[in-house]
Amino acid sequence: MPTLSETTVEGLHEPLSPVLEKRLRRAVLDHTATEHRRSFLALIHLGIPGGKEVAHAHREDEPTDHWLRTDIIHSMRRRVGVPDPIVWLTRTSGLEVEDVDLRWLAAARAAFREIGAPLTYVVVTRNAWVDPRSGLSRRWKRLRYRND
Repeated sequence: MPTLSETTVEGLHEPLSPVLEKRLRRAVLDHTATEHRRSFLALIHLGIPGGKEVAHAHREDEPTDHWLRTDIIHSMRRRVGVPDPIVWLTRTSGLEVEDVDLRWLAAARAAFREIGAPLTYVVVTRNAWVDPRSGLSRRWKRLRYRND
């Protein structure tokens, strides 16, 4: 018989804390406000949306493997220096899970497990975010900055 930990789905689940909800909304808002091109490189971000963060461009033509991506996540975490950072990938297209999402998720998962830290990882598009592990997502039609 499976144990509870074997049947629990990894990733984000309802209800989200108000702080996390606000940070993930901010990641989408910042992406929408700063990226106006139709085609752009996927970026892996680590830090606090709207606060201190670092980013790394994912280039399909650059040879990388799982361990190099994991090292990149470790390096980003050391550089950003904030407690409980979020990892988010910004890219074009919709919320369907893509290979790039899973490659960076695997690297982030490995890096965070190595140091025993919880991982918050989402994929961000122009009007939404999704956790590829649990499928939890949020979508907006018109997203605006607000004073809260």
